Amino acid sequence: MWIRLLETRSPAATLLVRLAVGGVFLSEGIQKFIYPDALGAGRFVTIGIPFPVVTGPFVGTIELVCGALLLLGLVTRAAAFPLIIDMLVAVLSTKIPILLGHGFWGFAAPSASPGFWSMAHEARTDYAMLLGSLFLMIEGAGSCSLDAHLARRHHD
Repeated sequence: MWIRLLETRSPAATLLVRLAVGGVFLSEGIQKFIYPDALGAGRFVTIGIPFPVVTGPFVGTIELVCGALLLLGLVTRAAAFPLIIDMLVAVLSTKIPILLGHGFWGFAAPSASPGFWSMAHEARTDYAMLLGSLFLMIEGAGSCSLDAHLARRHHD
């Protein structure tokens, strides 16, 4: 089963998607620990994320570890899955309130101007990271990756 998870027919250029998505997640994960009040648990309190003292470091760890795995091209499909969930929660908790112009489901009212265009502007990185993560989960790491190297070794 693991070998099928590692196999990929994607071209070496998939490395560019891995570098973009993995680099952003790795950086954001690290920053949740460096700046916990602004980007980690403190921000989670403001947003209305439950148990922010636990969820802030948890999300930071997921972003850091899975971002690093994407950069390496190691267990890429498995690493992309929690990042997809991460982005869906980010959109639900921060971008939907902007679209609606008020908080909902316990998530805080937005600090940005309400409406579609404001939400579209604020969601640009989330959208790119969500689609990039989906791409990597579907296509795999590409031929220039540790996944491809391990799969080739297994077949030899």
